[in-house]
Amino acid sequence: MSRLPAGADPPRGRGKGTAGMRLGIVTLVLAYGLSQFYRAFLAVLTPALGADLGMGPGDLALASGLWFAVFAAAQMPIGFGLDRLGPRRVVGTLFILGAGGGAAVFAAAPSPGWIVAAMALIGLGCAPVLMSMLYIFARTYSPAAFASLAGLVIGLAATGNLAAAAPMALAADALGWRGAMAGLAVVSVAVGILLFVIVRDPPPARAPSPESAGPDGFGALLRTPALWAMAPLVIINYAPPAGVRGLWAGPYLREVFGLDADGIGLVTLVMAAAMILGNFAYGPADRILRTRKWTLVVGNLLAGLALVLLGLFPDLGLAWATVLLAALGFFGASFPLVMAHVRSYCPPHLVGRGVTFANMLSIGAVGVMQFGGGRLYAGLAAAGAPPASAFGTLFVTFGALLVLGAAVYVLAEDRLD
Repeated sequence: MSRLPAGADPPRGRGKGTAGMRLGIVTLVLAYGLSQFYRAFLAVLTPALGADLGMGPGDLALASGLWFAVFAAAQMPIGFGLDRLGPRRVVGTLFILGAGGGAAVFAAAPSPGWIVAAMALIGLGCAPVLMSMLYIFARTYSPAAFASLAGLVIGLAATGNLAAAAPMALAADALGWRGAMAGLAVVSVAVGILLFVIVRDPPPARAPSPESAGPDGFGALLRTPALWAMAPLVIINYAPPAGVRGLWAGPYLREVFGLDADGIGLVTLVMAAAMILGNFAYGPADRILRTRKWTLVVGNLLAGLALVLLGLFPDLGLAWATVLLAALGFFGASFPLVMAHVRSYCPPHLVGRGVTFANMLSIGAVGVMQFGGGRLYAGLAAAGAPPASAFGTLFVTFGALLVLGAAVYVLAEDRLD
């Protein structure tokens, strides 16, 4: 991968510093794998949490939504922390206290309220992981390498999404869900310690002079017209695949097709595998196709179409549902390319705040859609709608929003850095 020219960023030397940076990236990928796991495992635990604690779809939607809401709310402070303190202290401290501590609270939870609180704490712990990696990429490698690197690490870390499917179901069967979560708490604390010890901060960026760079500060990003056309898809691109994979697939497969935890785990495993392949595909796609905007527009339109079809025919058959969930996972995995497009408008000294602001919008939308989806489903169920009809309305709504975001993105500038 090519390094940034000296004029754009402080160059890094080779040798121990470069090797240490790469080892830190490997550790961050491991932590991001856990972050992917924590945003998706509730779907598999749906039957167990319902049986032991009486948690229904509304409770699970609140817990999942709060994970994303806290994650999103933390992005702006994290962005300032990355630019001012560097990633090592930010990610190491929060992961130990948040992910490790939250998993421990989850394992000991006596009631649904404790599960909700635990998910909020875990969301805080996971919030800085991906942004720390993207910050290091943006500050260390050339803009041309950013999308490919982001797609690569997100694809590798998405194995955590796989682990949150069938493997988590097997672990919960063998150890009980409390035992499995207690083990995850220990693993999370250990990974947090590794982050604090191994991650290396890139050199600080030099703020440009007013004469050479124009208005300085975060407000300059908000005054960039091109970003406003991108905003709707930045907000909505991740919410449908993350929301369906992380929560709604579980209740949908249980209520409509009668699947148990093992069956849900297998179907969501297929969707998770498709998401991994999608992450690997989107990374270099703009370079191969020579267009970033149209890659994102077409991909997200196809993801939205898969959701609309699933919503229109929610009980057509398990094979049909599995194929459409996989299509949503593959075509909906556009997040790294969206972030690369945003990053191309961020000057070096605002990279941390720029990417975390975009991430806040994207992740925050997942939380909003989980809260809203929970209320929508509860209202339809209370009105007597059968499960297939209620989930169908939910999926059509999610798909329509994704199609709308892609349609507005047509106005964005096509920029390859």
